[in-house]
Parts: sequence; C-alpha cells; structure tokens
Amino acid sequence: MRSLVLCLLCLGIGLATPRAEDWPQILGPGRDGVYRGSVKIADTWPAGGPRVVWKKTIGAGLAGPAVSGGRLFLHHRVQKEEVVEAFDAQSGNPVWRYAYPTGYRDDFGFDEGPRAVPVVAGGRVFTYGAEGELTALDAATGQVAWHLNAMQQFGVGKGYFGASGSPLVDGDRVLLNAGGKAKNAGIVALDAATGKVLWTATNHEASYSSGTMATIGGTRLAVFLTREGLVGLDPATGTVRFQQRWRARYAASVNAATPLITGDQIFISASYETGANLLRVGAAGALTSVWADDDTLSNHYATSVLVDGVLYGFHGRQEYSPSLRAVELKTGKVRWSEEKFGAGTVMAIGNRLLVLCEDGRLMLAPLGTPTFRPLARASVLPATVRAYPAFADGLLYLRNDRTLVALDLR
Repeated sequence: MRSLVLCLLCLGIGLATPRAEDWPQILGPGRDGVYRGSVKIADTWPAGGPRVVWKKTIGAGLAGPAVSGGRLFLHHRVQKEEVVEAFDAQSGNPVWRYAYPTGYRDDFGFDEGPRAVPVVAGGRVFTYGAEGELTALDAATGQVAWHLNAMQQFGVGKGYFGASGSPLVDGDRVLLNAGGKAKNAGIVALDAATGKVLWTATNHEASYSSGTMATIGGTRLAVFLTREGLVGLDPATGTVRFQQRWRARYAASVNAATPLITGDQIFISASYETGANLLRVGAAGALTSVWADDDTLSNHYATSVLVDGVLYGFHGRQEYSPSLRAVELKTGKVRWSEEKFGAGTVMAIGNRLLVLCEDGRLMLAPLGTPTFRPLARASVLPATVRAYPAFADGLLYLRNDRTLVALDLR
C-alpha cells in the first residue's frame, strides 16, 4: 500500500508539473502570438542583451522558424535553392537538410527567399515556398512525403510578393489560402498524408495572411483573411459559413494580419485606408460589426496579440514608422500609443509583451499597464528583422536576412 501511495503521489506530481510549450507554426500553437507555457522569463537583461545560446549564418527569406519536439525548422533560400533544415533547438546543431531549385525574383527588391513559416503537425513539416511549392516532409528524417506546386496546379498568380500565407493543418487536412483562378481554388484543402485535393472553395485571390482555426458557437471553423476579406469555412467540406468583404479600394495593397478570435468575436485589420473591424458571429453565420475604423489599430503586416481584453500591435503603414498601441477590444478605445515607434512584431509571454523591431531592437514590457514601460531593451540583430520570431522552452529564436540566433530569456 505504501508503494502504491508513493507511485500515485509521483504520478500526481508529474501531472502537476508545469509544462513547456512548443512554437510549431506562425504565431505559436494558437496562431495568436501568445505563449501559454510555464517558462518564466527574466525582467532584466545583461548590458549586452539576453545571452546568445547559439548563432548561425543562414540564407535569404522572410519565413520565421518553427520549433517542435526539441527541433527548430527553418525554410530559407541559399543561392538557387529553397532549403528546409532541421536543427537541434538547444545547440543549433544540424539534423537534416532538404533542398529544391527555385528561380523566384522579387519585383520590389525586398527579399527572394520563402515567406511562409513552416508548420509542424502530425510528425510532418509543411512548407510553402515563394513560387508556390507546397512540401510535406517527415519531421524526424526530412524525407519527402509529397509535394505539389500550387501556382501551377491551381492557376495562382505571382502577386506582389509571391506565395506567403503559411498552411493551416487541421487533423488530417492541410488548408491553404492558395488564391487559385482555376477550379474555384481560392482556398483549398489537401489530404495531409498524400497531398490529394479534398475540396476547393471561393474565387478569392490569396492574401499574405495565414488562416486560423476556431470554435465559434459550438462549430469548428477555418477562418481566413483572403485578398477579398474574411471567410469562415467548414474545414471538412469547404462549405462557406460566413463572409465579409474587407480590403482596400485600390489594387496596390495587401491583407496580411491573421484574424484574432475570442468567443463569438473576430478581429480583423488591414492598412491602406481599410482599418480594423471587430465582428460578432451570430446565428447561421450572420456577421455584425461591433466597431470599425481606420484610426485605431490598422495592421499593415504584423498581427496584433490579444491578452485580457486588450489588443497590442502596430498601427499604420510599415514604411511610415507606425505607432505601437494598446487598444481595448470591446470598445476600440486606445489605452496608450507610442507614436512613430517603427515597424516590428509582437508576442505575449505570460504577463509580458515582447516587441521585436525591424531595426533589431528587442523590448520587454509588462502587460495591462496604463502606459508602455519597457523593463528591458537591447539591440539583438542588425536590420532588417521582418520575420516572425519563435519562442519555446525559454529560448527566443529570431532571424534577419543572414543570421539565425537563439537567445535565452529565462
């Protein structure tokens, strides 16, 4: 009996032990930029910034890393190849490498590497290249399970910046904001095991936003912000449950931020005189706007984060030095605003806001305060830092166009 009690106590302790959390896709496990793991981070940093655990030279690209099962996965471009690599997340040591040829050229001269963050799910890594190459790899070995070129198969145009939205994995399905002109393939679903097309839906062009999953009113839905606007679909059938046009009135524009969903409400945001909109999903998919304007939190590229009813994110065009703001979700009231702050990305770790600026500045600030009060700040990489970072088990992984670095925030 004593042994049994000890075993049960040990089991109880094991179950109660706070767990770390991976960052297996863009914006983390919930695709909302929030880290819910148990790791505590430090509120102060050494004079030179957080400790560098490892650093390595990499190729071009705007695709941030993904971290799962102790490995970091990176999709980047080295000379005339797009390369998918797996590294040990703690040491940076290489594990496997897969490459395929590419001839992508950026019309605006920004970057000629892949843009979409890898997705790790079901023992596989799914990547989406700038020329529409969708690939499924074994996460343990790097062996190819299947691949297809979405641009060729679905009649997708190059757009301004090539293919960018990360795939969305829902169980045994891979959903893609493909933007295909053929076969009504605005959004497509593929069998995760084989790559077989399961369904196609809408005639919407692709955006640079990545879709997300949510349960709204007891119904599980895939939610996308396409080039045309907001779409909610049944992930099993592709049946459209609701739509809301939300795009600029002129062609030279993008939709890029991922929708944020809480309860029966969806927050969407875009720049180019489009603005933010908080929508409530009612019976039979009816949408009602709670508030909408272009003066509160118009996200150009980076998705905001939502914590305790407050949105934190960038307002304004990237090239015009946007503001960093805290906005009440319920009312749209601006709690605080740091004007001409500069562009970047945000994530929430516990009760802390982590801001990574394009110029390489990293800042840590408390959430829920009446003003923006950074606790720590440091310059951690040379400009330009546009890729989304990843955070897992106390380490922050970030990249620019030539360097990948792991920083210890514990």
